[in-house]
Amino acid sequence: MPAPVILVHGLRTSASLWRHQVDELIAHGIPAVAIDLPGHGTRIGERFTLEAALQSIDDAVSAAEASGSRPYLVGFSLGGYLAIEWVARNPGGVVGLLAAACATVPHPIVMHTWRVLAKGIHAFPDRGRALNDFAVRLFVPQPGATDVIAGGVALEVMDDVLLALLTLRPIERLAEIDVPVLFVNGRFDHVRAHARRYLAATRNARLVTVPGASHMVSVVRPVEFTEALLDGYRDATATT
Repeated sequence: MPAPVILVHGLRTSASLWRHQVDELIAHGIPAVAIDLPGHGTRIGERFTLEAALQSIDDAVSAAEASGSRPYLVGFSLGGYLAIEWVARNPGGVVGLLAAACATVPHPIVMHTWRVLAKGIHAFPDRGRALNDFAVRLFVPQPGATDVIAGGVALEVMDDVLLALLTLRPIERLAEIDVPVLFVNGRFDHVRAHARRYLAATRNARLVTVPGASHMVSVVRPVEFTEALLDGYRDATATT
């Protein structure tokens, strides 16, 4: 059986973010599952914590292993940070890792600024849902925009997530990972300031920068992103 792919979404989105990738992977004969993190999607009523989020990945990996194959792990933005942390904590748990749009070390000034902004937006009567959906439709072409919001928008998780991100040390964690790692960023992503440091810290890694793409690389340039994903998957599974 081919190694399955587990996909982990970003902040405020859900498993529906990955519709294009799941369809393409299945079309290539590769099993794929996109999970919801606590506080998101089908789990929107739950409280987000770092350990609960990592447990979500652990559960998905265990389910994949029960089918007889170690999986390939893909994480976008928040999901990328979590995937790096999980793989470092669980040596040998996956055949490889794709970490997208998470190539900046979380900094207290940035995180606390985002916390203040989020609290201001949450003071709106709709908790900021209309503003979120407007921004998604403005910057993400269809059908990606629909995919981003189809599974629901997690409006209540910002503070918990931003505080959790401050506890992570992705560069130190990457140095502990020995499976192949593929970094994928959009050319215009604001979260790629430390991409070269990530690459240098990792024993076996490649970096793909997608031309014309913003932070939401998997939905803004879904074809190019999926091609990179398939390349990373083939590289990681060729040696197993």
